[in-house]
Amino acid sequence: MKYYANMFLFTLLVILTGQTMAQESIKQYLSGKGKDDGILWDFKVSEGMKSGEWTKIPVPSNWELQGFGKYNYGFNKEADKGKEVGNYKHRFLADRAWKNKQVNLVFEGVMTDATVKVNGKVVGPIHQGAFYTFSYDISKHMHWGKENLLEVEVAKHSANKSVNAAEREGDFWVFGGIFRPVFLEILPQNHIKRLSVDAKANGALRLKVQAKGSADEVAVTLYDAEGKKFGKTIRKPLSGSETWLEGNFEKPALWSSEFPNLYRAEVTLYGKGKELHRVHQKIGFRTVEVRQRDGVYINGQKIKFKGVNRHSFHPESGRTTSKQLSVHDVLLMKEMNMNAVRMAHYPPDTHFLEVCDSLGLYVMNELGGWHGHYDTPTGKKLLKEMIAVSENNPSIIFWANGNEGGHNAELDSTFFEQDIQQRPLIYPWAVYGGFETTHYREYNYGIGTYDHGHNIVMPTEFLHGMFDGGHGAGIEDYWKAMWANPLSAGGFLWDFQDQGIVRTDKNGMLDTDGNRGADGIVGPYYQREGSFYTIKEVWSPIFVEKREMTAAFNGEFTIENRYAFTNTSDCTFSYELRKFDGSTANTKTGTIAAPSIAPYAKGVLKVDLPKDWFSYDALYVSAKDVYGKELFTWSFPIRLPASVAATKIKREGTKVDAQETADAFVVKANGIQYRFNKKDGLLAEVSNRKGIIPFNNGPVLQEAVNNYKSFTMRQVADTVIIESKFDKKESYNTLQWSIYPSGQLKMHVQYFPESYFTRFVGVNFDLPEKEMLGVAYMGMGPYRVWKNRMKGNRFGIWEKAYNDVATGEVPFEYPEFKGYHANMYWTKFNLKSQSFSVFTDREDVFLRLYTPKEQQDTEWKNMEPTFPTGDISFMNGISAIGTKTQKPETTGPMGMKHVYYDFEKEPIRALHMQLYFDFSGK
Repeated sequence: MKYYANMFLFTLLVILTGQTMAQESIKQYLSGKGKDDGILWDFKVSEGMKSGEWTKIPVPSNWELQGFGKYNYGFNKEADKGKEVGNYKHRFLADRAWKNKQVNLVFEGVMTDATVKVNGKVVGPIHQGAFYTFSYDISKHMHWGKENLLEVEVAKHSANKSVNAAEREGDFWVFGGIFRPVFLEILPQNHIKRLSVDAKANGALRLKVQAKGSADEVAVTLYDAEGKKFGKTIRKPLSGSETWLEGNFEKPALWSSEFPNLYRAEVTLYGKGKELHRVHQKIGFRTVEVRQRDGVYINGQKIKFKGVNRHSFHPESGRTTSKQLSVHDVLLMKEMNMNAVRMAHYPPDTHFLEVCDSLGLYVMNELGGWHGHYDTPTGKKLLKEMIAVSENNPSIIFWANGNEGGHNAELDSTFFEQDIQQRPLIYPWAVYGGFETTHYREYNYGIGTYDHGHNIVMPTEFLHGMFDGGHGAGIEDYWKAMWANPLSAGGFLWDFQDQGIVRTDKNGMLDTDGNRGADGIVGPYYQREGSFYTIKEVWSPIFVEKREMTAAFNGEFTIENRYAFTNTSDCTFSYELRKFDGSTANTKTGTIAAPSIAPYAKGVLKVDLPKDWFSYDALYVSAKDVYGKELFTWSFPIRLPASVAATKIKREGTKVDAQETADAFVVKANGIQYRFNKKDGLLAEVSNRKGIIPFNNGPVLQEAVNNYKSFTMRQVADTVIIESKFDKKESYNTLQWSIYPSGQLKMHVQYFPESYFTRFVGVNFDLPEKEMLGVAYMGMGPYRVWKNRMKGNRFGIWEKAYNDVATGEVPFEYPEFKGYHANMYWTKFNLKSQSFSVFTDREDVFLRLYTPKEQQDTEWKNMEPTFPTGDISFMNGISAIGTKTQKPETTGPMGMKHVYYDFEKEPIRALHMQLYFDFSGK
């Protein structure tokens, strides 16, 4: 009853508003507009879950997520593929006011073959292809003023093999159903069928208008963001099936990812001076130019694309999304300082493109395809449908003809015939049109070769994510090379979001199909992995050169403006000085005068620091864009570890009691007892008044020879020293323990890595995982790091509760507890029984917390996340991580193994690890 009451009010509104409403197109939704407001239709599925009975289903939706049919990943064998058919029924009222109008039934997306009937009559040919808007003129099939029956039969597995090859045999989840909105489009008999716009940066505007009916004139008027008329109205008599309007507008506000200025074009049809139909189209003035053997220029500025690949996806609704989700995704991408997105591997929802228009992202829109492509008749039809709904989006600057070999060259001419803007056409993973887009090139081969090539380099996929590998791991090296190479146009990471789908057939579990869908920078519910912040720093449009904090620092930072259109004077800068004593009073903040630095130029950012700035622990410098969004906050430690350690070292206490047994050195001081193995010098046991602390069996060297030998014990003043003997041949790695009267323990290891190349170097201890509650530490955090993913964290004091999560797996909880942590000053280990602390007076010490559980790597074993033995490590060098397609050393210099050269074992060239332990329990 509510539906019919609303229809009555709508009809009354049409009558009352009369001529004005008659000039506008009317859109009447038969479904919801997205994943959160579906309208229930009658539904029956032929096979799988809940099959064989008529029930209800929300539209739009993918039926698997509603508990129907069968789940499939694109790599499933033919025998395992779900080929069910879904039947839909929906009743709607056809208003009498529409009788003399054209009524189109519009589907924005159906997976995959759709047969459509209205009142029992087939209204047009079967539509094959999931991601494309298609429509039927159903005017002659309508019962005016009465209830009408819409029936749709949907086969999720297409009868067209080429459609399955392009859409359903790829590395992603495949679904079925009416998954995008359905609506009626009511048009006057004289109406605009299609509007094509080309607005250039110089103010030149061209429009191609295709009209139906007896109109004799067309006009276009532009309005700016405030609704003010911009320039003069352009009028022209209609001529034939299409009419071109041309005009010039003075100094339009241009569209770019940095300044996404939009205008509203109001296009009106006239007949004998009377308005017949009016449409509104948002447009952006911008010029896209490919200069061969040079680069891509937007509005005259050379652009490097900081892009990512994106599926239309939500874990609870599959490919059914919403306008709110599009806004969310674009804002998240821009938070990572991205400026581009590639549609992988099919066209997105129209609202996603509209959001890219309004918020500012460059878009590569892609005709469906993975490694297969549509046959030419089908592909031509779908391509026309894709361009018809997206040709006027200023955000789209590239078309892509399929993906990775799924290119149909017979369709190339159709791209240019249909698009009056003549956007560049890309073949992802191919050399085409002056672009080299090959995917997953190794750093030395790919980037190095690119330096000697002639094409514009723009990998449409690179640094393939998998679990914690890829993305941020390697991006600093890649981006440094890309930024320096004049032929580089940037690239697109794979990919944005983990494809973890809710399995209604498996009690709601989140399923990424093993390692296949765990490719994202964020989790299924947008949980941020460590790479999120690495990308944010590396791709910051304000680049801050490294600067050490010394007493002589004059407050000047050399910065580079990596924006294409924004002067740094339009950004805002601030600083914060902080002391880590827990008092908010010990912070100072201030603004920084924004320098005027042109795009792609360097300059100086001058911070006017207070006189006592050097007494603080850390300096933070923040930059925000013209809209007030943070670009990044950089950390600069002021106090060094030696200074902090000096405040923690306590020597005074009771007299140290030392005894030597047949197999051990036993030392007692201030209620703490140590037992060291007499042969290898390792800490065998430590206890205090509360009992034994389960931290022992270290320091074990790795990757270095454990050849501590000939230990002796002596006393120097009030301190007991236990140390090994140095010998260039037999015992060139040495260990020294110092036990102070306070009970504190000092460890100094001097060592030489065992090989020219090593994955990691440092010392290990045992600390049973079952005893761990968490840690607090001073250093870079809160995320773990890899040798080739060091950026993105912030210097400070961090608390981390123990967890055993693995990146890209349930429960998608971040930051992970286990792994490497950078620039440790001190760590407090909170155990179930008691706590103890470790601190150092040396810089660049890495803390390793346990070994993350092994994940399902590919058969090529590229990711290679390697860790030392033992449980807790303090390290001078850590390992890198690979990607799904590359081993660590192929991601760039930072991914390579450590190189140490010292065959002579000269102590002056040795590595050092110096730690202090406080087992007092305080």
